[in-house]
Parts: sequence; C-alpha cells; structure tokens
Amino acid sequence: MSQHSASAASSPSSPFRRRAVRIGAGVAVLVAVAGYVTVQFFAGDQGSTRCSVRGQDVSGANGSRYDLTAEQAVNAATISSVGTARGMPERAVTIALATALQESALRNIRHGDRDSLGLFQQRPSQGWGTEKQILDPAYSAGRFYQHLTEVPGYSRLPLTVAAQRVQKSGFPQAYAKHEPDAALLASALTGRTPASLTCETRRGGDDGTPGDPAKVRERLVRDFGAGVLPREARGARDRGATAGAGAQDARTLVVPVSPAPSAPASAGAPAAESAPRQRGWTLAHWAMAHSAELRVARITYAGREWRTTEAAKGWQRVPEGRAGADDVRITTSP
Repeated sequence: MSQHSASAASSPSSPFRRRAVRIGAGVAVLVAVAGYVTVQFFAGDQGSTRCSVRGQDVSGANGSRYDLTAEQAVNAATISSVGTARGMPERAVTIALATALQESALRNIRHGDRDSLGLFQQRPSQGWGTEKQILDPAYSAGRFYQHLTEVPGYSRLPLTVAAQRVQKSGFPQAYAKHEPDAALLASALTGRTPASLTCETRRGGDDGTPGDPAKVRERLVRDFGAGVLPREARGARDRGATAGAGAQDARTLVVPVSPAPSAPASAGAPAAESAPRQRGWTLAHWAMAHSAELRVARITYAGREWRTTEAAKGWQRVPEGRAGADDVRITTSP
C-alpha cells in the first residue's frame, strides 16, 4: 500500500521532469551545432579563396552578383574554356554551366546516383568514358559539348530542354533555376563582360608556396588547346621575359591574344570567332579563376591590373602601355 502510494505521489511530477530533460538535451544540441558553425566560419574558412562575378546593367553599372568558391571558379572556367576552344557559342557555355550547377554544384565529385561521377554526373556504364576520364573536368566538359552539338537547334531551345536532351535526367526542370547564374558566369568567362570576375584569398591563405609559369602553360594548353600558345610566339616572348632585368619578368607568362579557334559548324551551333578584346578577357578571367590554384600574383590586360596583395580592390585601371593591351600577362608568386 505504501509502495503504491509513493509511486502514485511521484507520478504527477514525472512528465515535467522528462520534458525538462528533453528540452535540456535539445538546447545542448543547438548549442553544439551553433558552436560548430561558428568555428567553421571563423576558423575553418580562413585561407579560403572566394570569387565573385558581377554583371552589368544597360548603363554599364554593376548589376547582379554570383559568389563561388575557388574550386567552383576553376571548374566553371574549365567548362567555359573547353567550349571556347571548340568554337561553341556563349549559349552553349551557359547550358553547360547550368547543367554542372545542378548536377554537382560545380564540384568534381566522386559519387552520385549509381555510377554517376564528376561535374556532369556522367556514367561510365552509359558510355561516357572511364572513371578516370570522367573525373578530368576538361574531358567531361568536352563530352558534354560533343553530345550538345548533336541536339538539333540546341541554341534556340529552352535551356531545360537542351540540357535534358544531353543528360536525360529524372528531374529535367531542375536546370531552369540555375540559368541566371550560369548566364552571368558565361558572360564573364567568355570575355563578353570585361573585368567582371574577381577572386580574393582570405587571411591565412598564402602559405608562401611559389608559383610556376610552366604549370600555367600546361593548364592553358589543357583547357584551350595547343593553339593558345603558338610555338613561335611562346619561345620568343618567354625568352624575352626571362631575359628581363627583374625577377618578376622571369615569372611572367605572356599569352598572345588572337581570335578564338572556330570549330566546324554543327546544326544549331554556328561557330563564330571571338573579337580579340573579348578573347583577351576570356584568358584574363581564366587566370583569375585559377589564381589560388596556380599561385598567380598578378594579371594585367587592356589597361587593367589585378594583384593578389590588393585583391579586395578588384581590377584596377593602369596606363594602357603598362598593362599590355594586346597580350594577357600572368605573373606567378615568387
């Protein structure tokens, strides 16, 4: 009897104690999550490179903006440069970028649905290539463009339709939401909107590793093709730079600006050569996107200059002769 009475007496307060315990546990979880996010924001993000693309309205003033990581910028630049090297129009680059934004968020991931891989989530079992090939961003972008050119009139189709004809996704309408950002990126990376892409390495990001002009050459050729650095121009210009009095000259790769190579015309994709100035900004923005990876300290072109030590200022105007109106100059870190 007394035992039953004691149990009964304690039962009214039990739900309150249990509720208090649950609330306390919930608060502890929230505090832990908040602490993790704070640490990641203030500590984990130190040294990371952030890039941004700014559009221009009809008056030439800054318009919309899209922010991305250094990894995303490199992959976006590769997708664009591979398209440019094939003579693809800006619309094709926009379609490719929107597709990669949806499929991988512009990250070269090693997982996905079934055996899907890479920027475009291409599947080895479906004939897109080997796993190693698909995880090469230049290869996977080339394969995407190859299939896109086989879509009749793709440049006149809605982006979702054109992308779906290539990807055969289970969620074809998902590509549409990425079109504005993809168009902004394509405008910058194809050089149509000059001085619109900038990158900035946050505190702690410079570990003192020197850059290597040879690696810049290698990546340029991988993304744009061998014609980006003509043999005769490459030898003469590099020898002239190396013979300069300053150490900076030895670290500077001079990339001659010439019209982009045109690819054989395909249905719905007439190939047109880019104007030299637009081609120059294609190369300059490519160097900007790779600035963290390739340890680029300075880029000059068409009266504009970007320096990693003053990256927050973006592209700065300098005297035309000093910046090199006809060549893109990429200087690596010492």
